[in-house]
Amino acid sequence: MLCGLGGIISCGTTHTHGVSLFFAAEYSCEYGSLKFYALCGFGGVLSCGLTHTAVVPLDLVKCRMQVDPQKYKSIFNGFSVTGLCKFGFYEVFKILYGNMLGEENAYLWRTSLYLAASASAEFFADIALAPMEAAKVRIQTQPGYANTLRQAVPKMFGEEGIWAFYKGVAPLWMRQIPYTMMKFACFERTVEALYKYVVPKPRSECSKGEQLVVTFVAGYIAGVFCAIVSHPADSVVSVLNKEKGSSASQVLMRLGFKGVWKGLFARIIMIGTLTALQWFIYDSVKVYFRLPRPPPPEMPESLKKKLGLTQ
Repeated sequence: MLCGLGGIISCGTTHTHGVSLFFAAEYSCEYGSLKFYALCGFGGVLSCGLTHTAVVPLDLVKCRMQVDPQKYKSIFNGFSVTGLCKFGFYEVFKILYGNMLGEENAYLWRTSLYLAASASAEFFADIALAPMEAAKVRIQTQPGYANTLRQAVPKMFGEEGIWAFYKGVAPLWMRQIPYTMMKFACFERTVEALYKYVVPKPRSECSKGEQLVVTFVAGYIAGVFCAIVSHPADSVVSVLNKEKGSSASQVLMRLGFKGVWKGLFARIIMIGTLTALQWFIYDSVKVYFRLPRPPPPEMPESLKKKLGLTQ
């Protein structure tokens, strides 16, 4: 049975026939089905694609600011967005790990579950993302090097071999894994806290529009923390992919403490807004396709009995 978490179905609640009701006709598919994963992945691609396309020119300036800070000092030129969101993989690992832990442990260790699921998704996704990231940064930070990925890829391979595309995978993990872990875990727990302490009525009594507002607010809060934890590695990656023969440790030592934090305030504003929009779009896709959107987690009845919380 699927276990009770934020985004995972609450088992052991008072819904004696909750699973059958939950998968009633109002939903287009079963929670955890292949169709569910596919549509979640589509929602993730759409949310990231729309927001990423809007900030590509700003991302270019951000990269150049990090490698040539004397030329690009304006806070507004330091806006950035990094990587892609792995919503589909996250849903897969969240359900997988939740079922492995069991109903009670999945609830008790839900924050660790969110962190593990998001880290796993990002780890595998970055292996595929690294070549594109390396080529993108090379194009953006070396004017005249190439205008398209089609031009950049063979040129980079001829100069440095396959290493040209994967020398940045370790710092990419350093940047993206903490970023994604914070993005998902902070979002999940913030949604839970908002419904518990801020929203004056249960989620089940909120309209879809009201639920999406909560999603946006939680997404923005998560984005602020995402920007903070990923910024140093993002600065290193931007410099590393520009310079041939440099290692992450060499770049880190050269930048120093002050250098790796340059542009943080502006990045907090940008990533906060960006993350909020991505979660809003992703959740809107779920609403549009009538996907199961389980409520925030509730303590399983079996655990309540063990802790003496039932009458």
